[in-house]
Amino acid sequence: MLWNSWFVTMILLWIRLLRSAGWDVIQLAARMIKIKVNIDFKKLSLNRVIRYFILSDLLLWGGWGLIGPIFALFVVDRIEGAGLVVVGAAAGIYWVVKSLFQIPVALFLDRHKGERDDFYTLVLSLILVGFTAMAFLLVHSVGGLFLVIFLQAIAFGCYTPSWSALFSRHLEKEHYAFNWSLDSTTIGLASGATAFLGGALARFFGFSTVFILASILAFASAFLLIMAPNLILPNTGGAEEGKKKPVLRDHLPGEVQK
Repeated sequence: MLWNSWFVTMILLWIRLLRSAGWDVIQLAARMIKIKVNIDFKKLSLNRVIRYFILSDLLLWGGWGLIGPIFALFVVDRIEGAGLVVVGAAAGIYWVVKSLFQIPVALFLDRHKGERDDFYTLVLSLILVGFTAMAFLLVHSVGGLFLVIFLQAIAFGCYTPSWSALFSRHLEKEHYAFNWSLDSTTIGLASGATAFLGGALARFFGFSTVFILASILAFASAFLLIMAPNLILPNTGGAEEGKKKPVLRDHLPGEVQK
């Protein structure tokens, strides 16, 4: 009994000492370290290219955010005999194929100067992403599922290096981290919001609505980049006024068009 009392007393004493010492350390650190936060939002303006590319990313990942929370349920419900093993295998196929395929694509894009090849690869990848979202509705077997997953991995394996190459060339000087973080934040918020929405849509309107909407948003992402005025396809002077032909502008690092 005496031993227990002594032990409890020592524990309480140590807690007091740690609390006191900890508070002293915090006060000392507060005096020695002063963190000044000074954000000038006027200097954080984005150039047009970055704005359109972030919006394009928002549309694409917002659409695929709809699919994320319901995909496993879709596979189990749609494909006879499919279970957790099939869902895990599908995820594994996607990540392995995408990871291996995007490296040669990136090397190919790097070997060709300018943005023409990057842009065409990006648009084609977005169109393929839109078709793969639709293709899931035609899947009724494990083999068909794996085929669509393979095509999806190829599409995103082209999308990732081409989008990153174009986005990197147009980053705002002295705001590289902010531009990348803003894109990541946009994707995160869009994915979070659409994840909730995707579950609700599947519950009340069925799986088809979710995949069709994801496909539409992927096509909209490609359409946005194609149709953005003077963004990727600016007008250049021609022989006669009013007959100007759109050509693909090649940007090199540091030649950002506001």
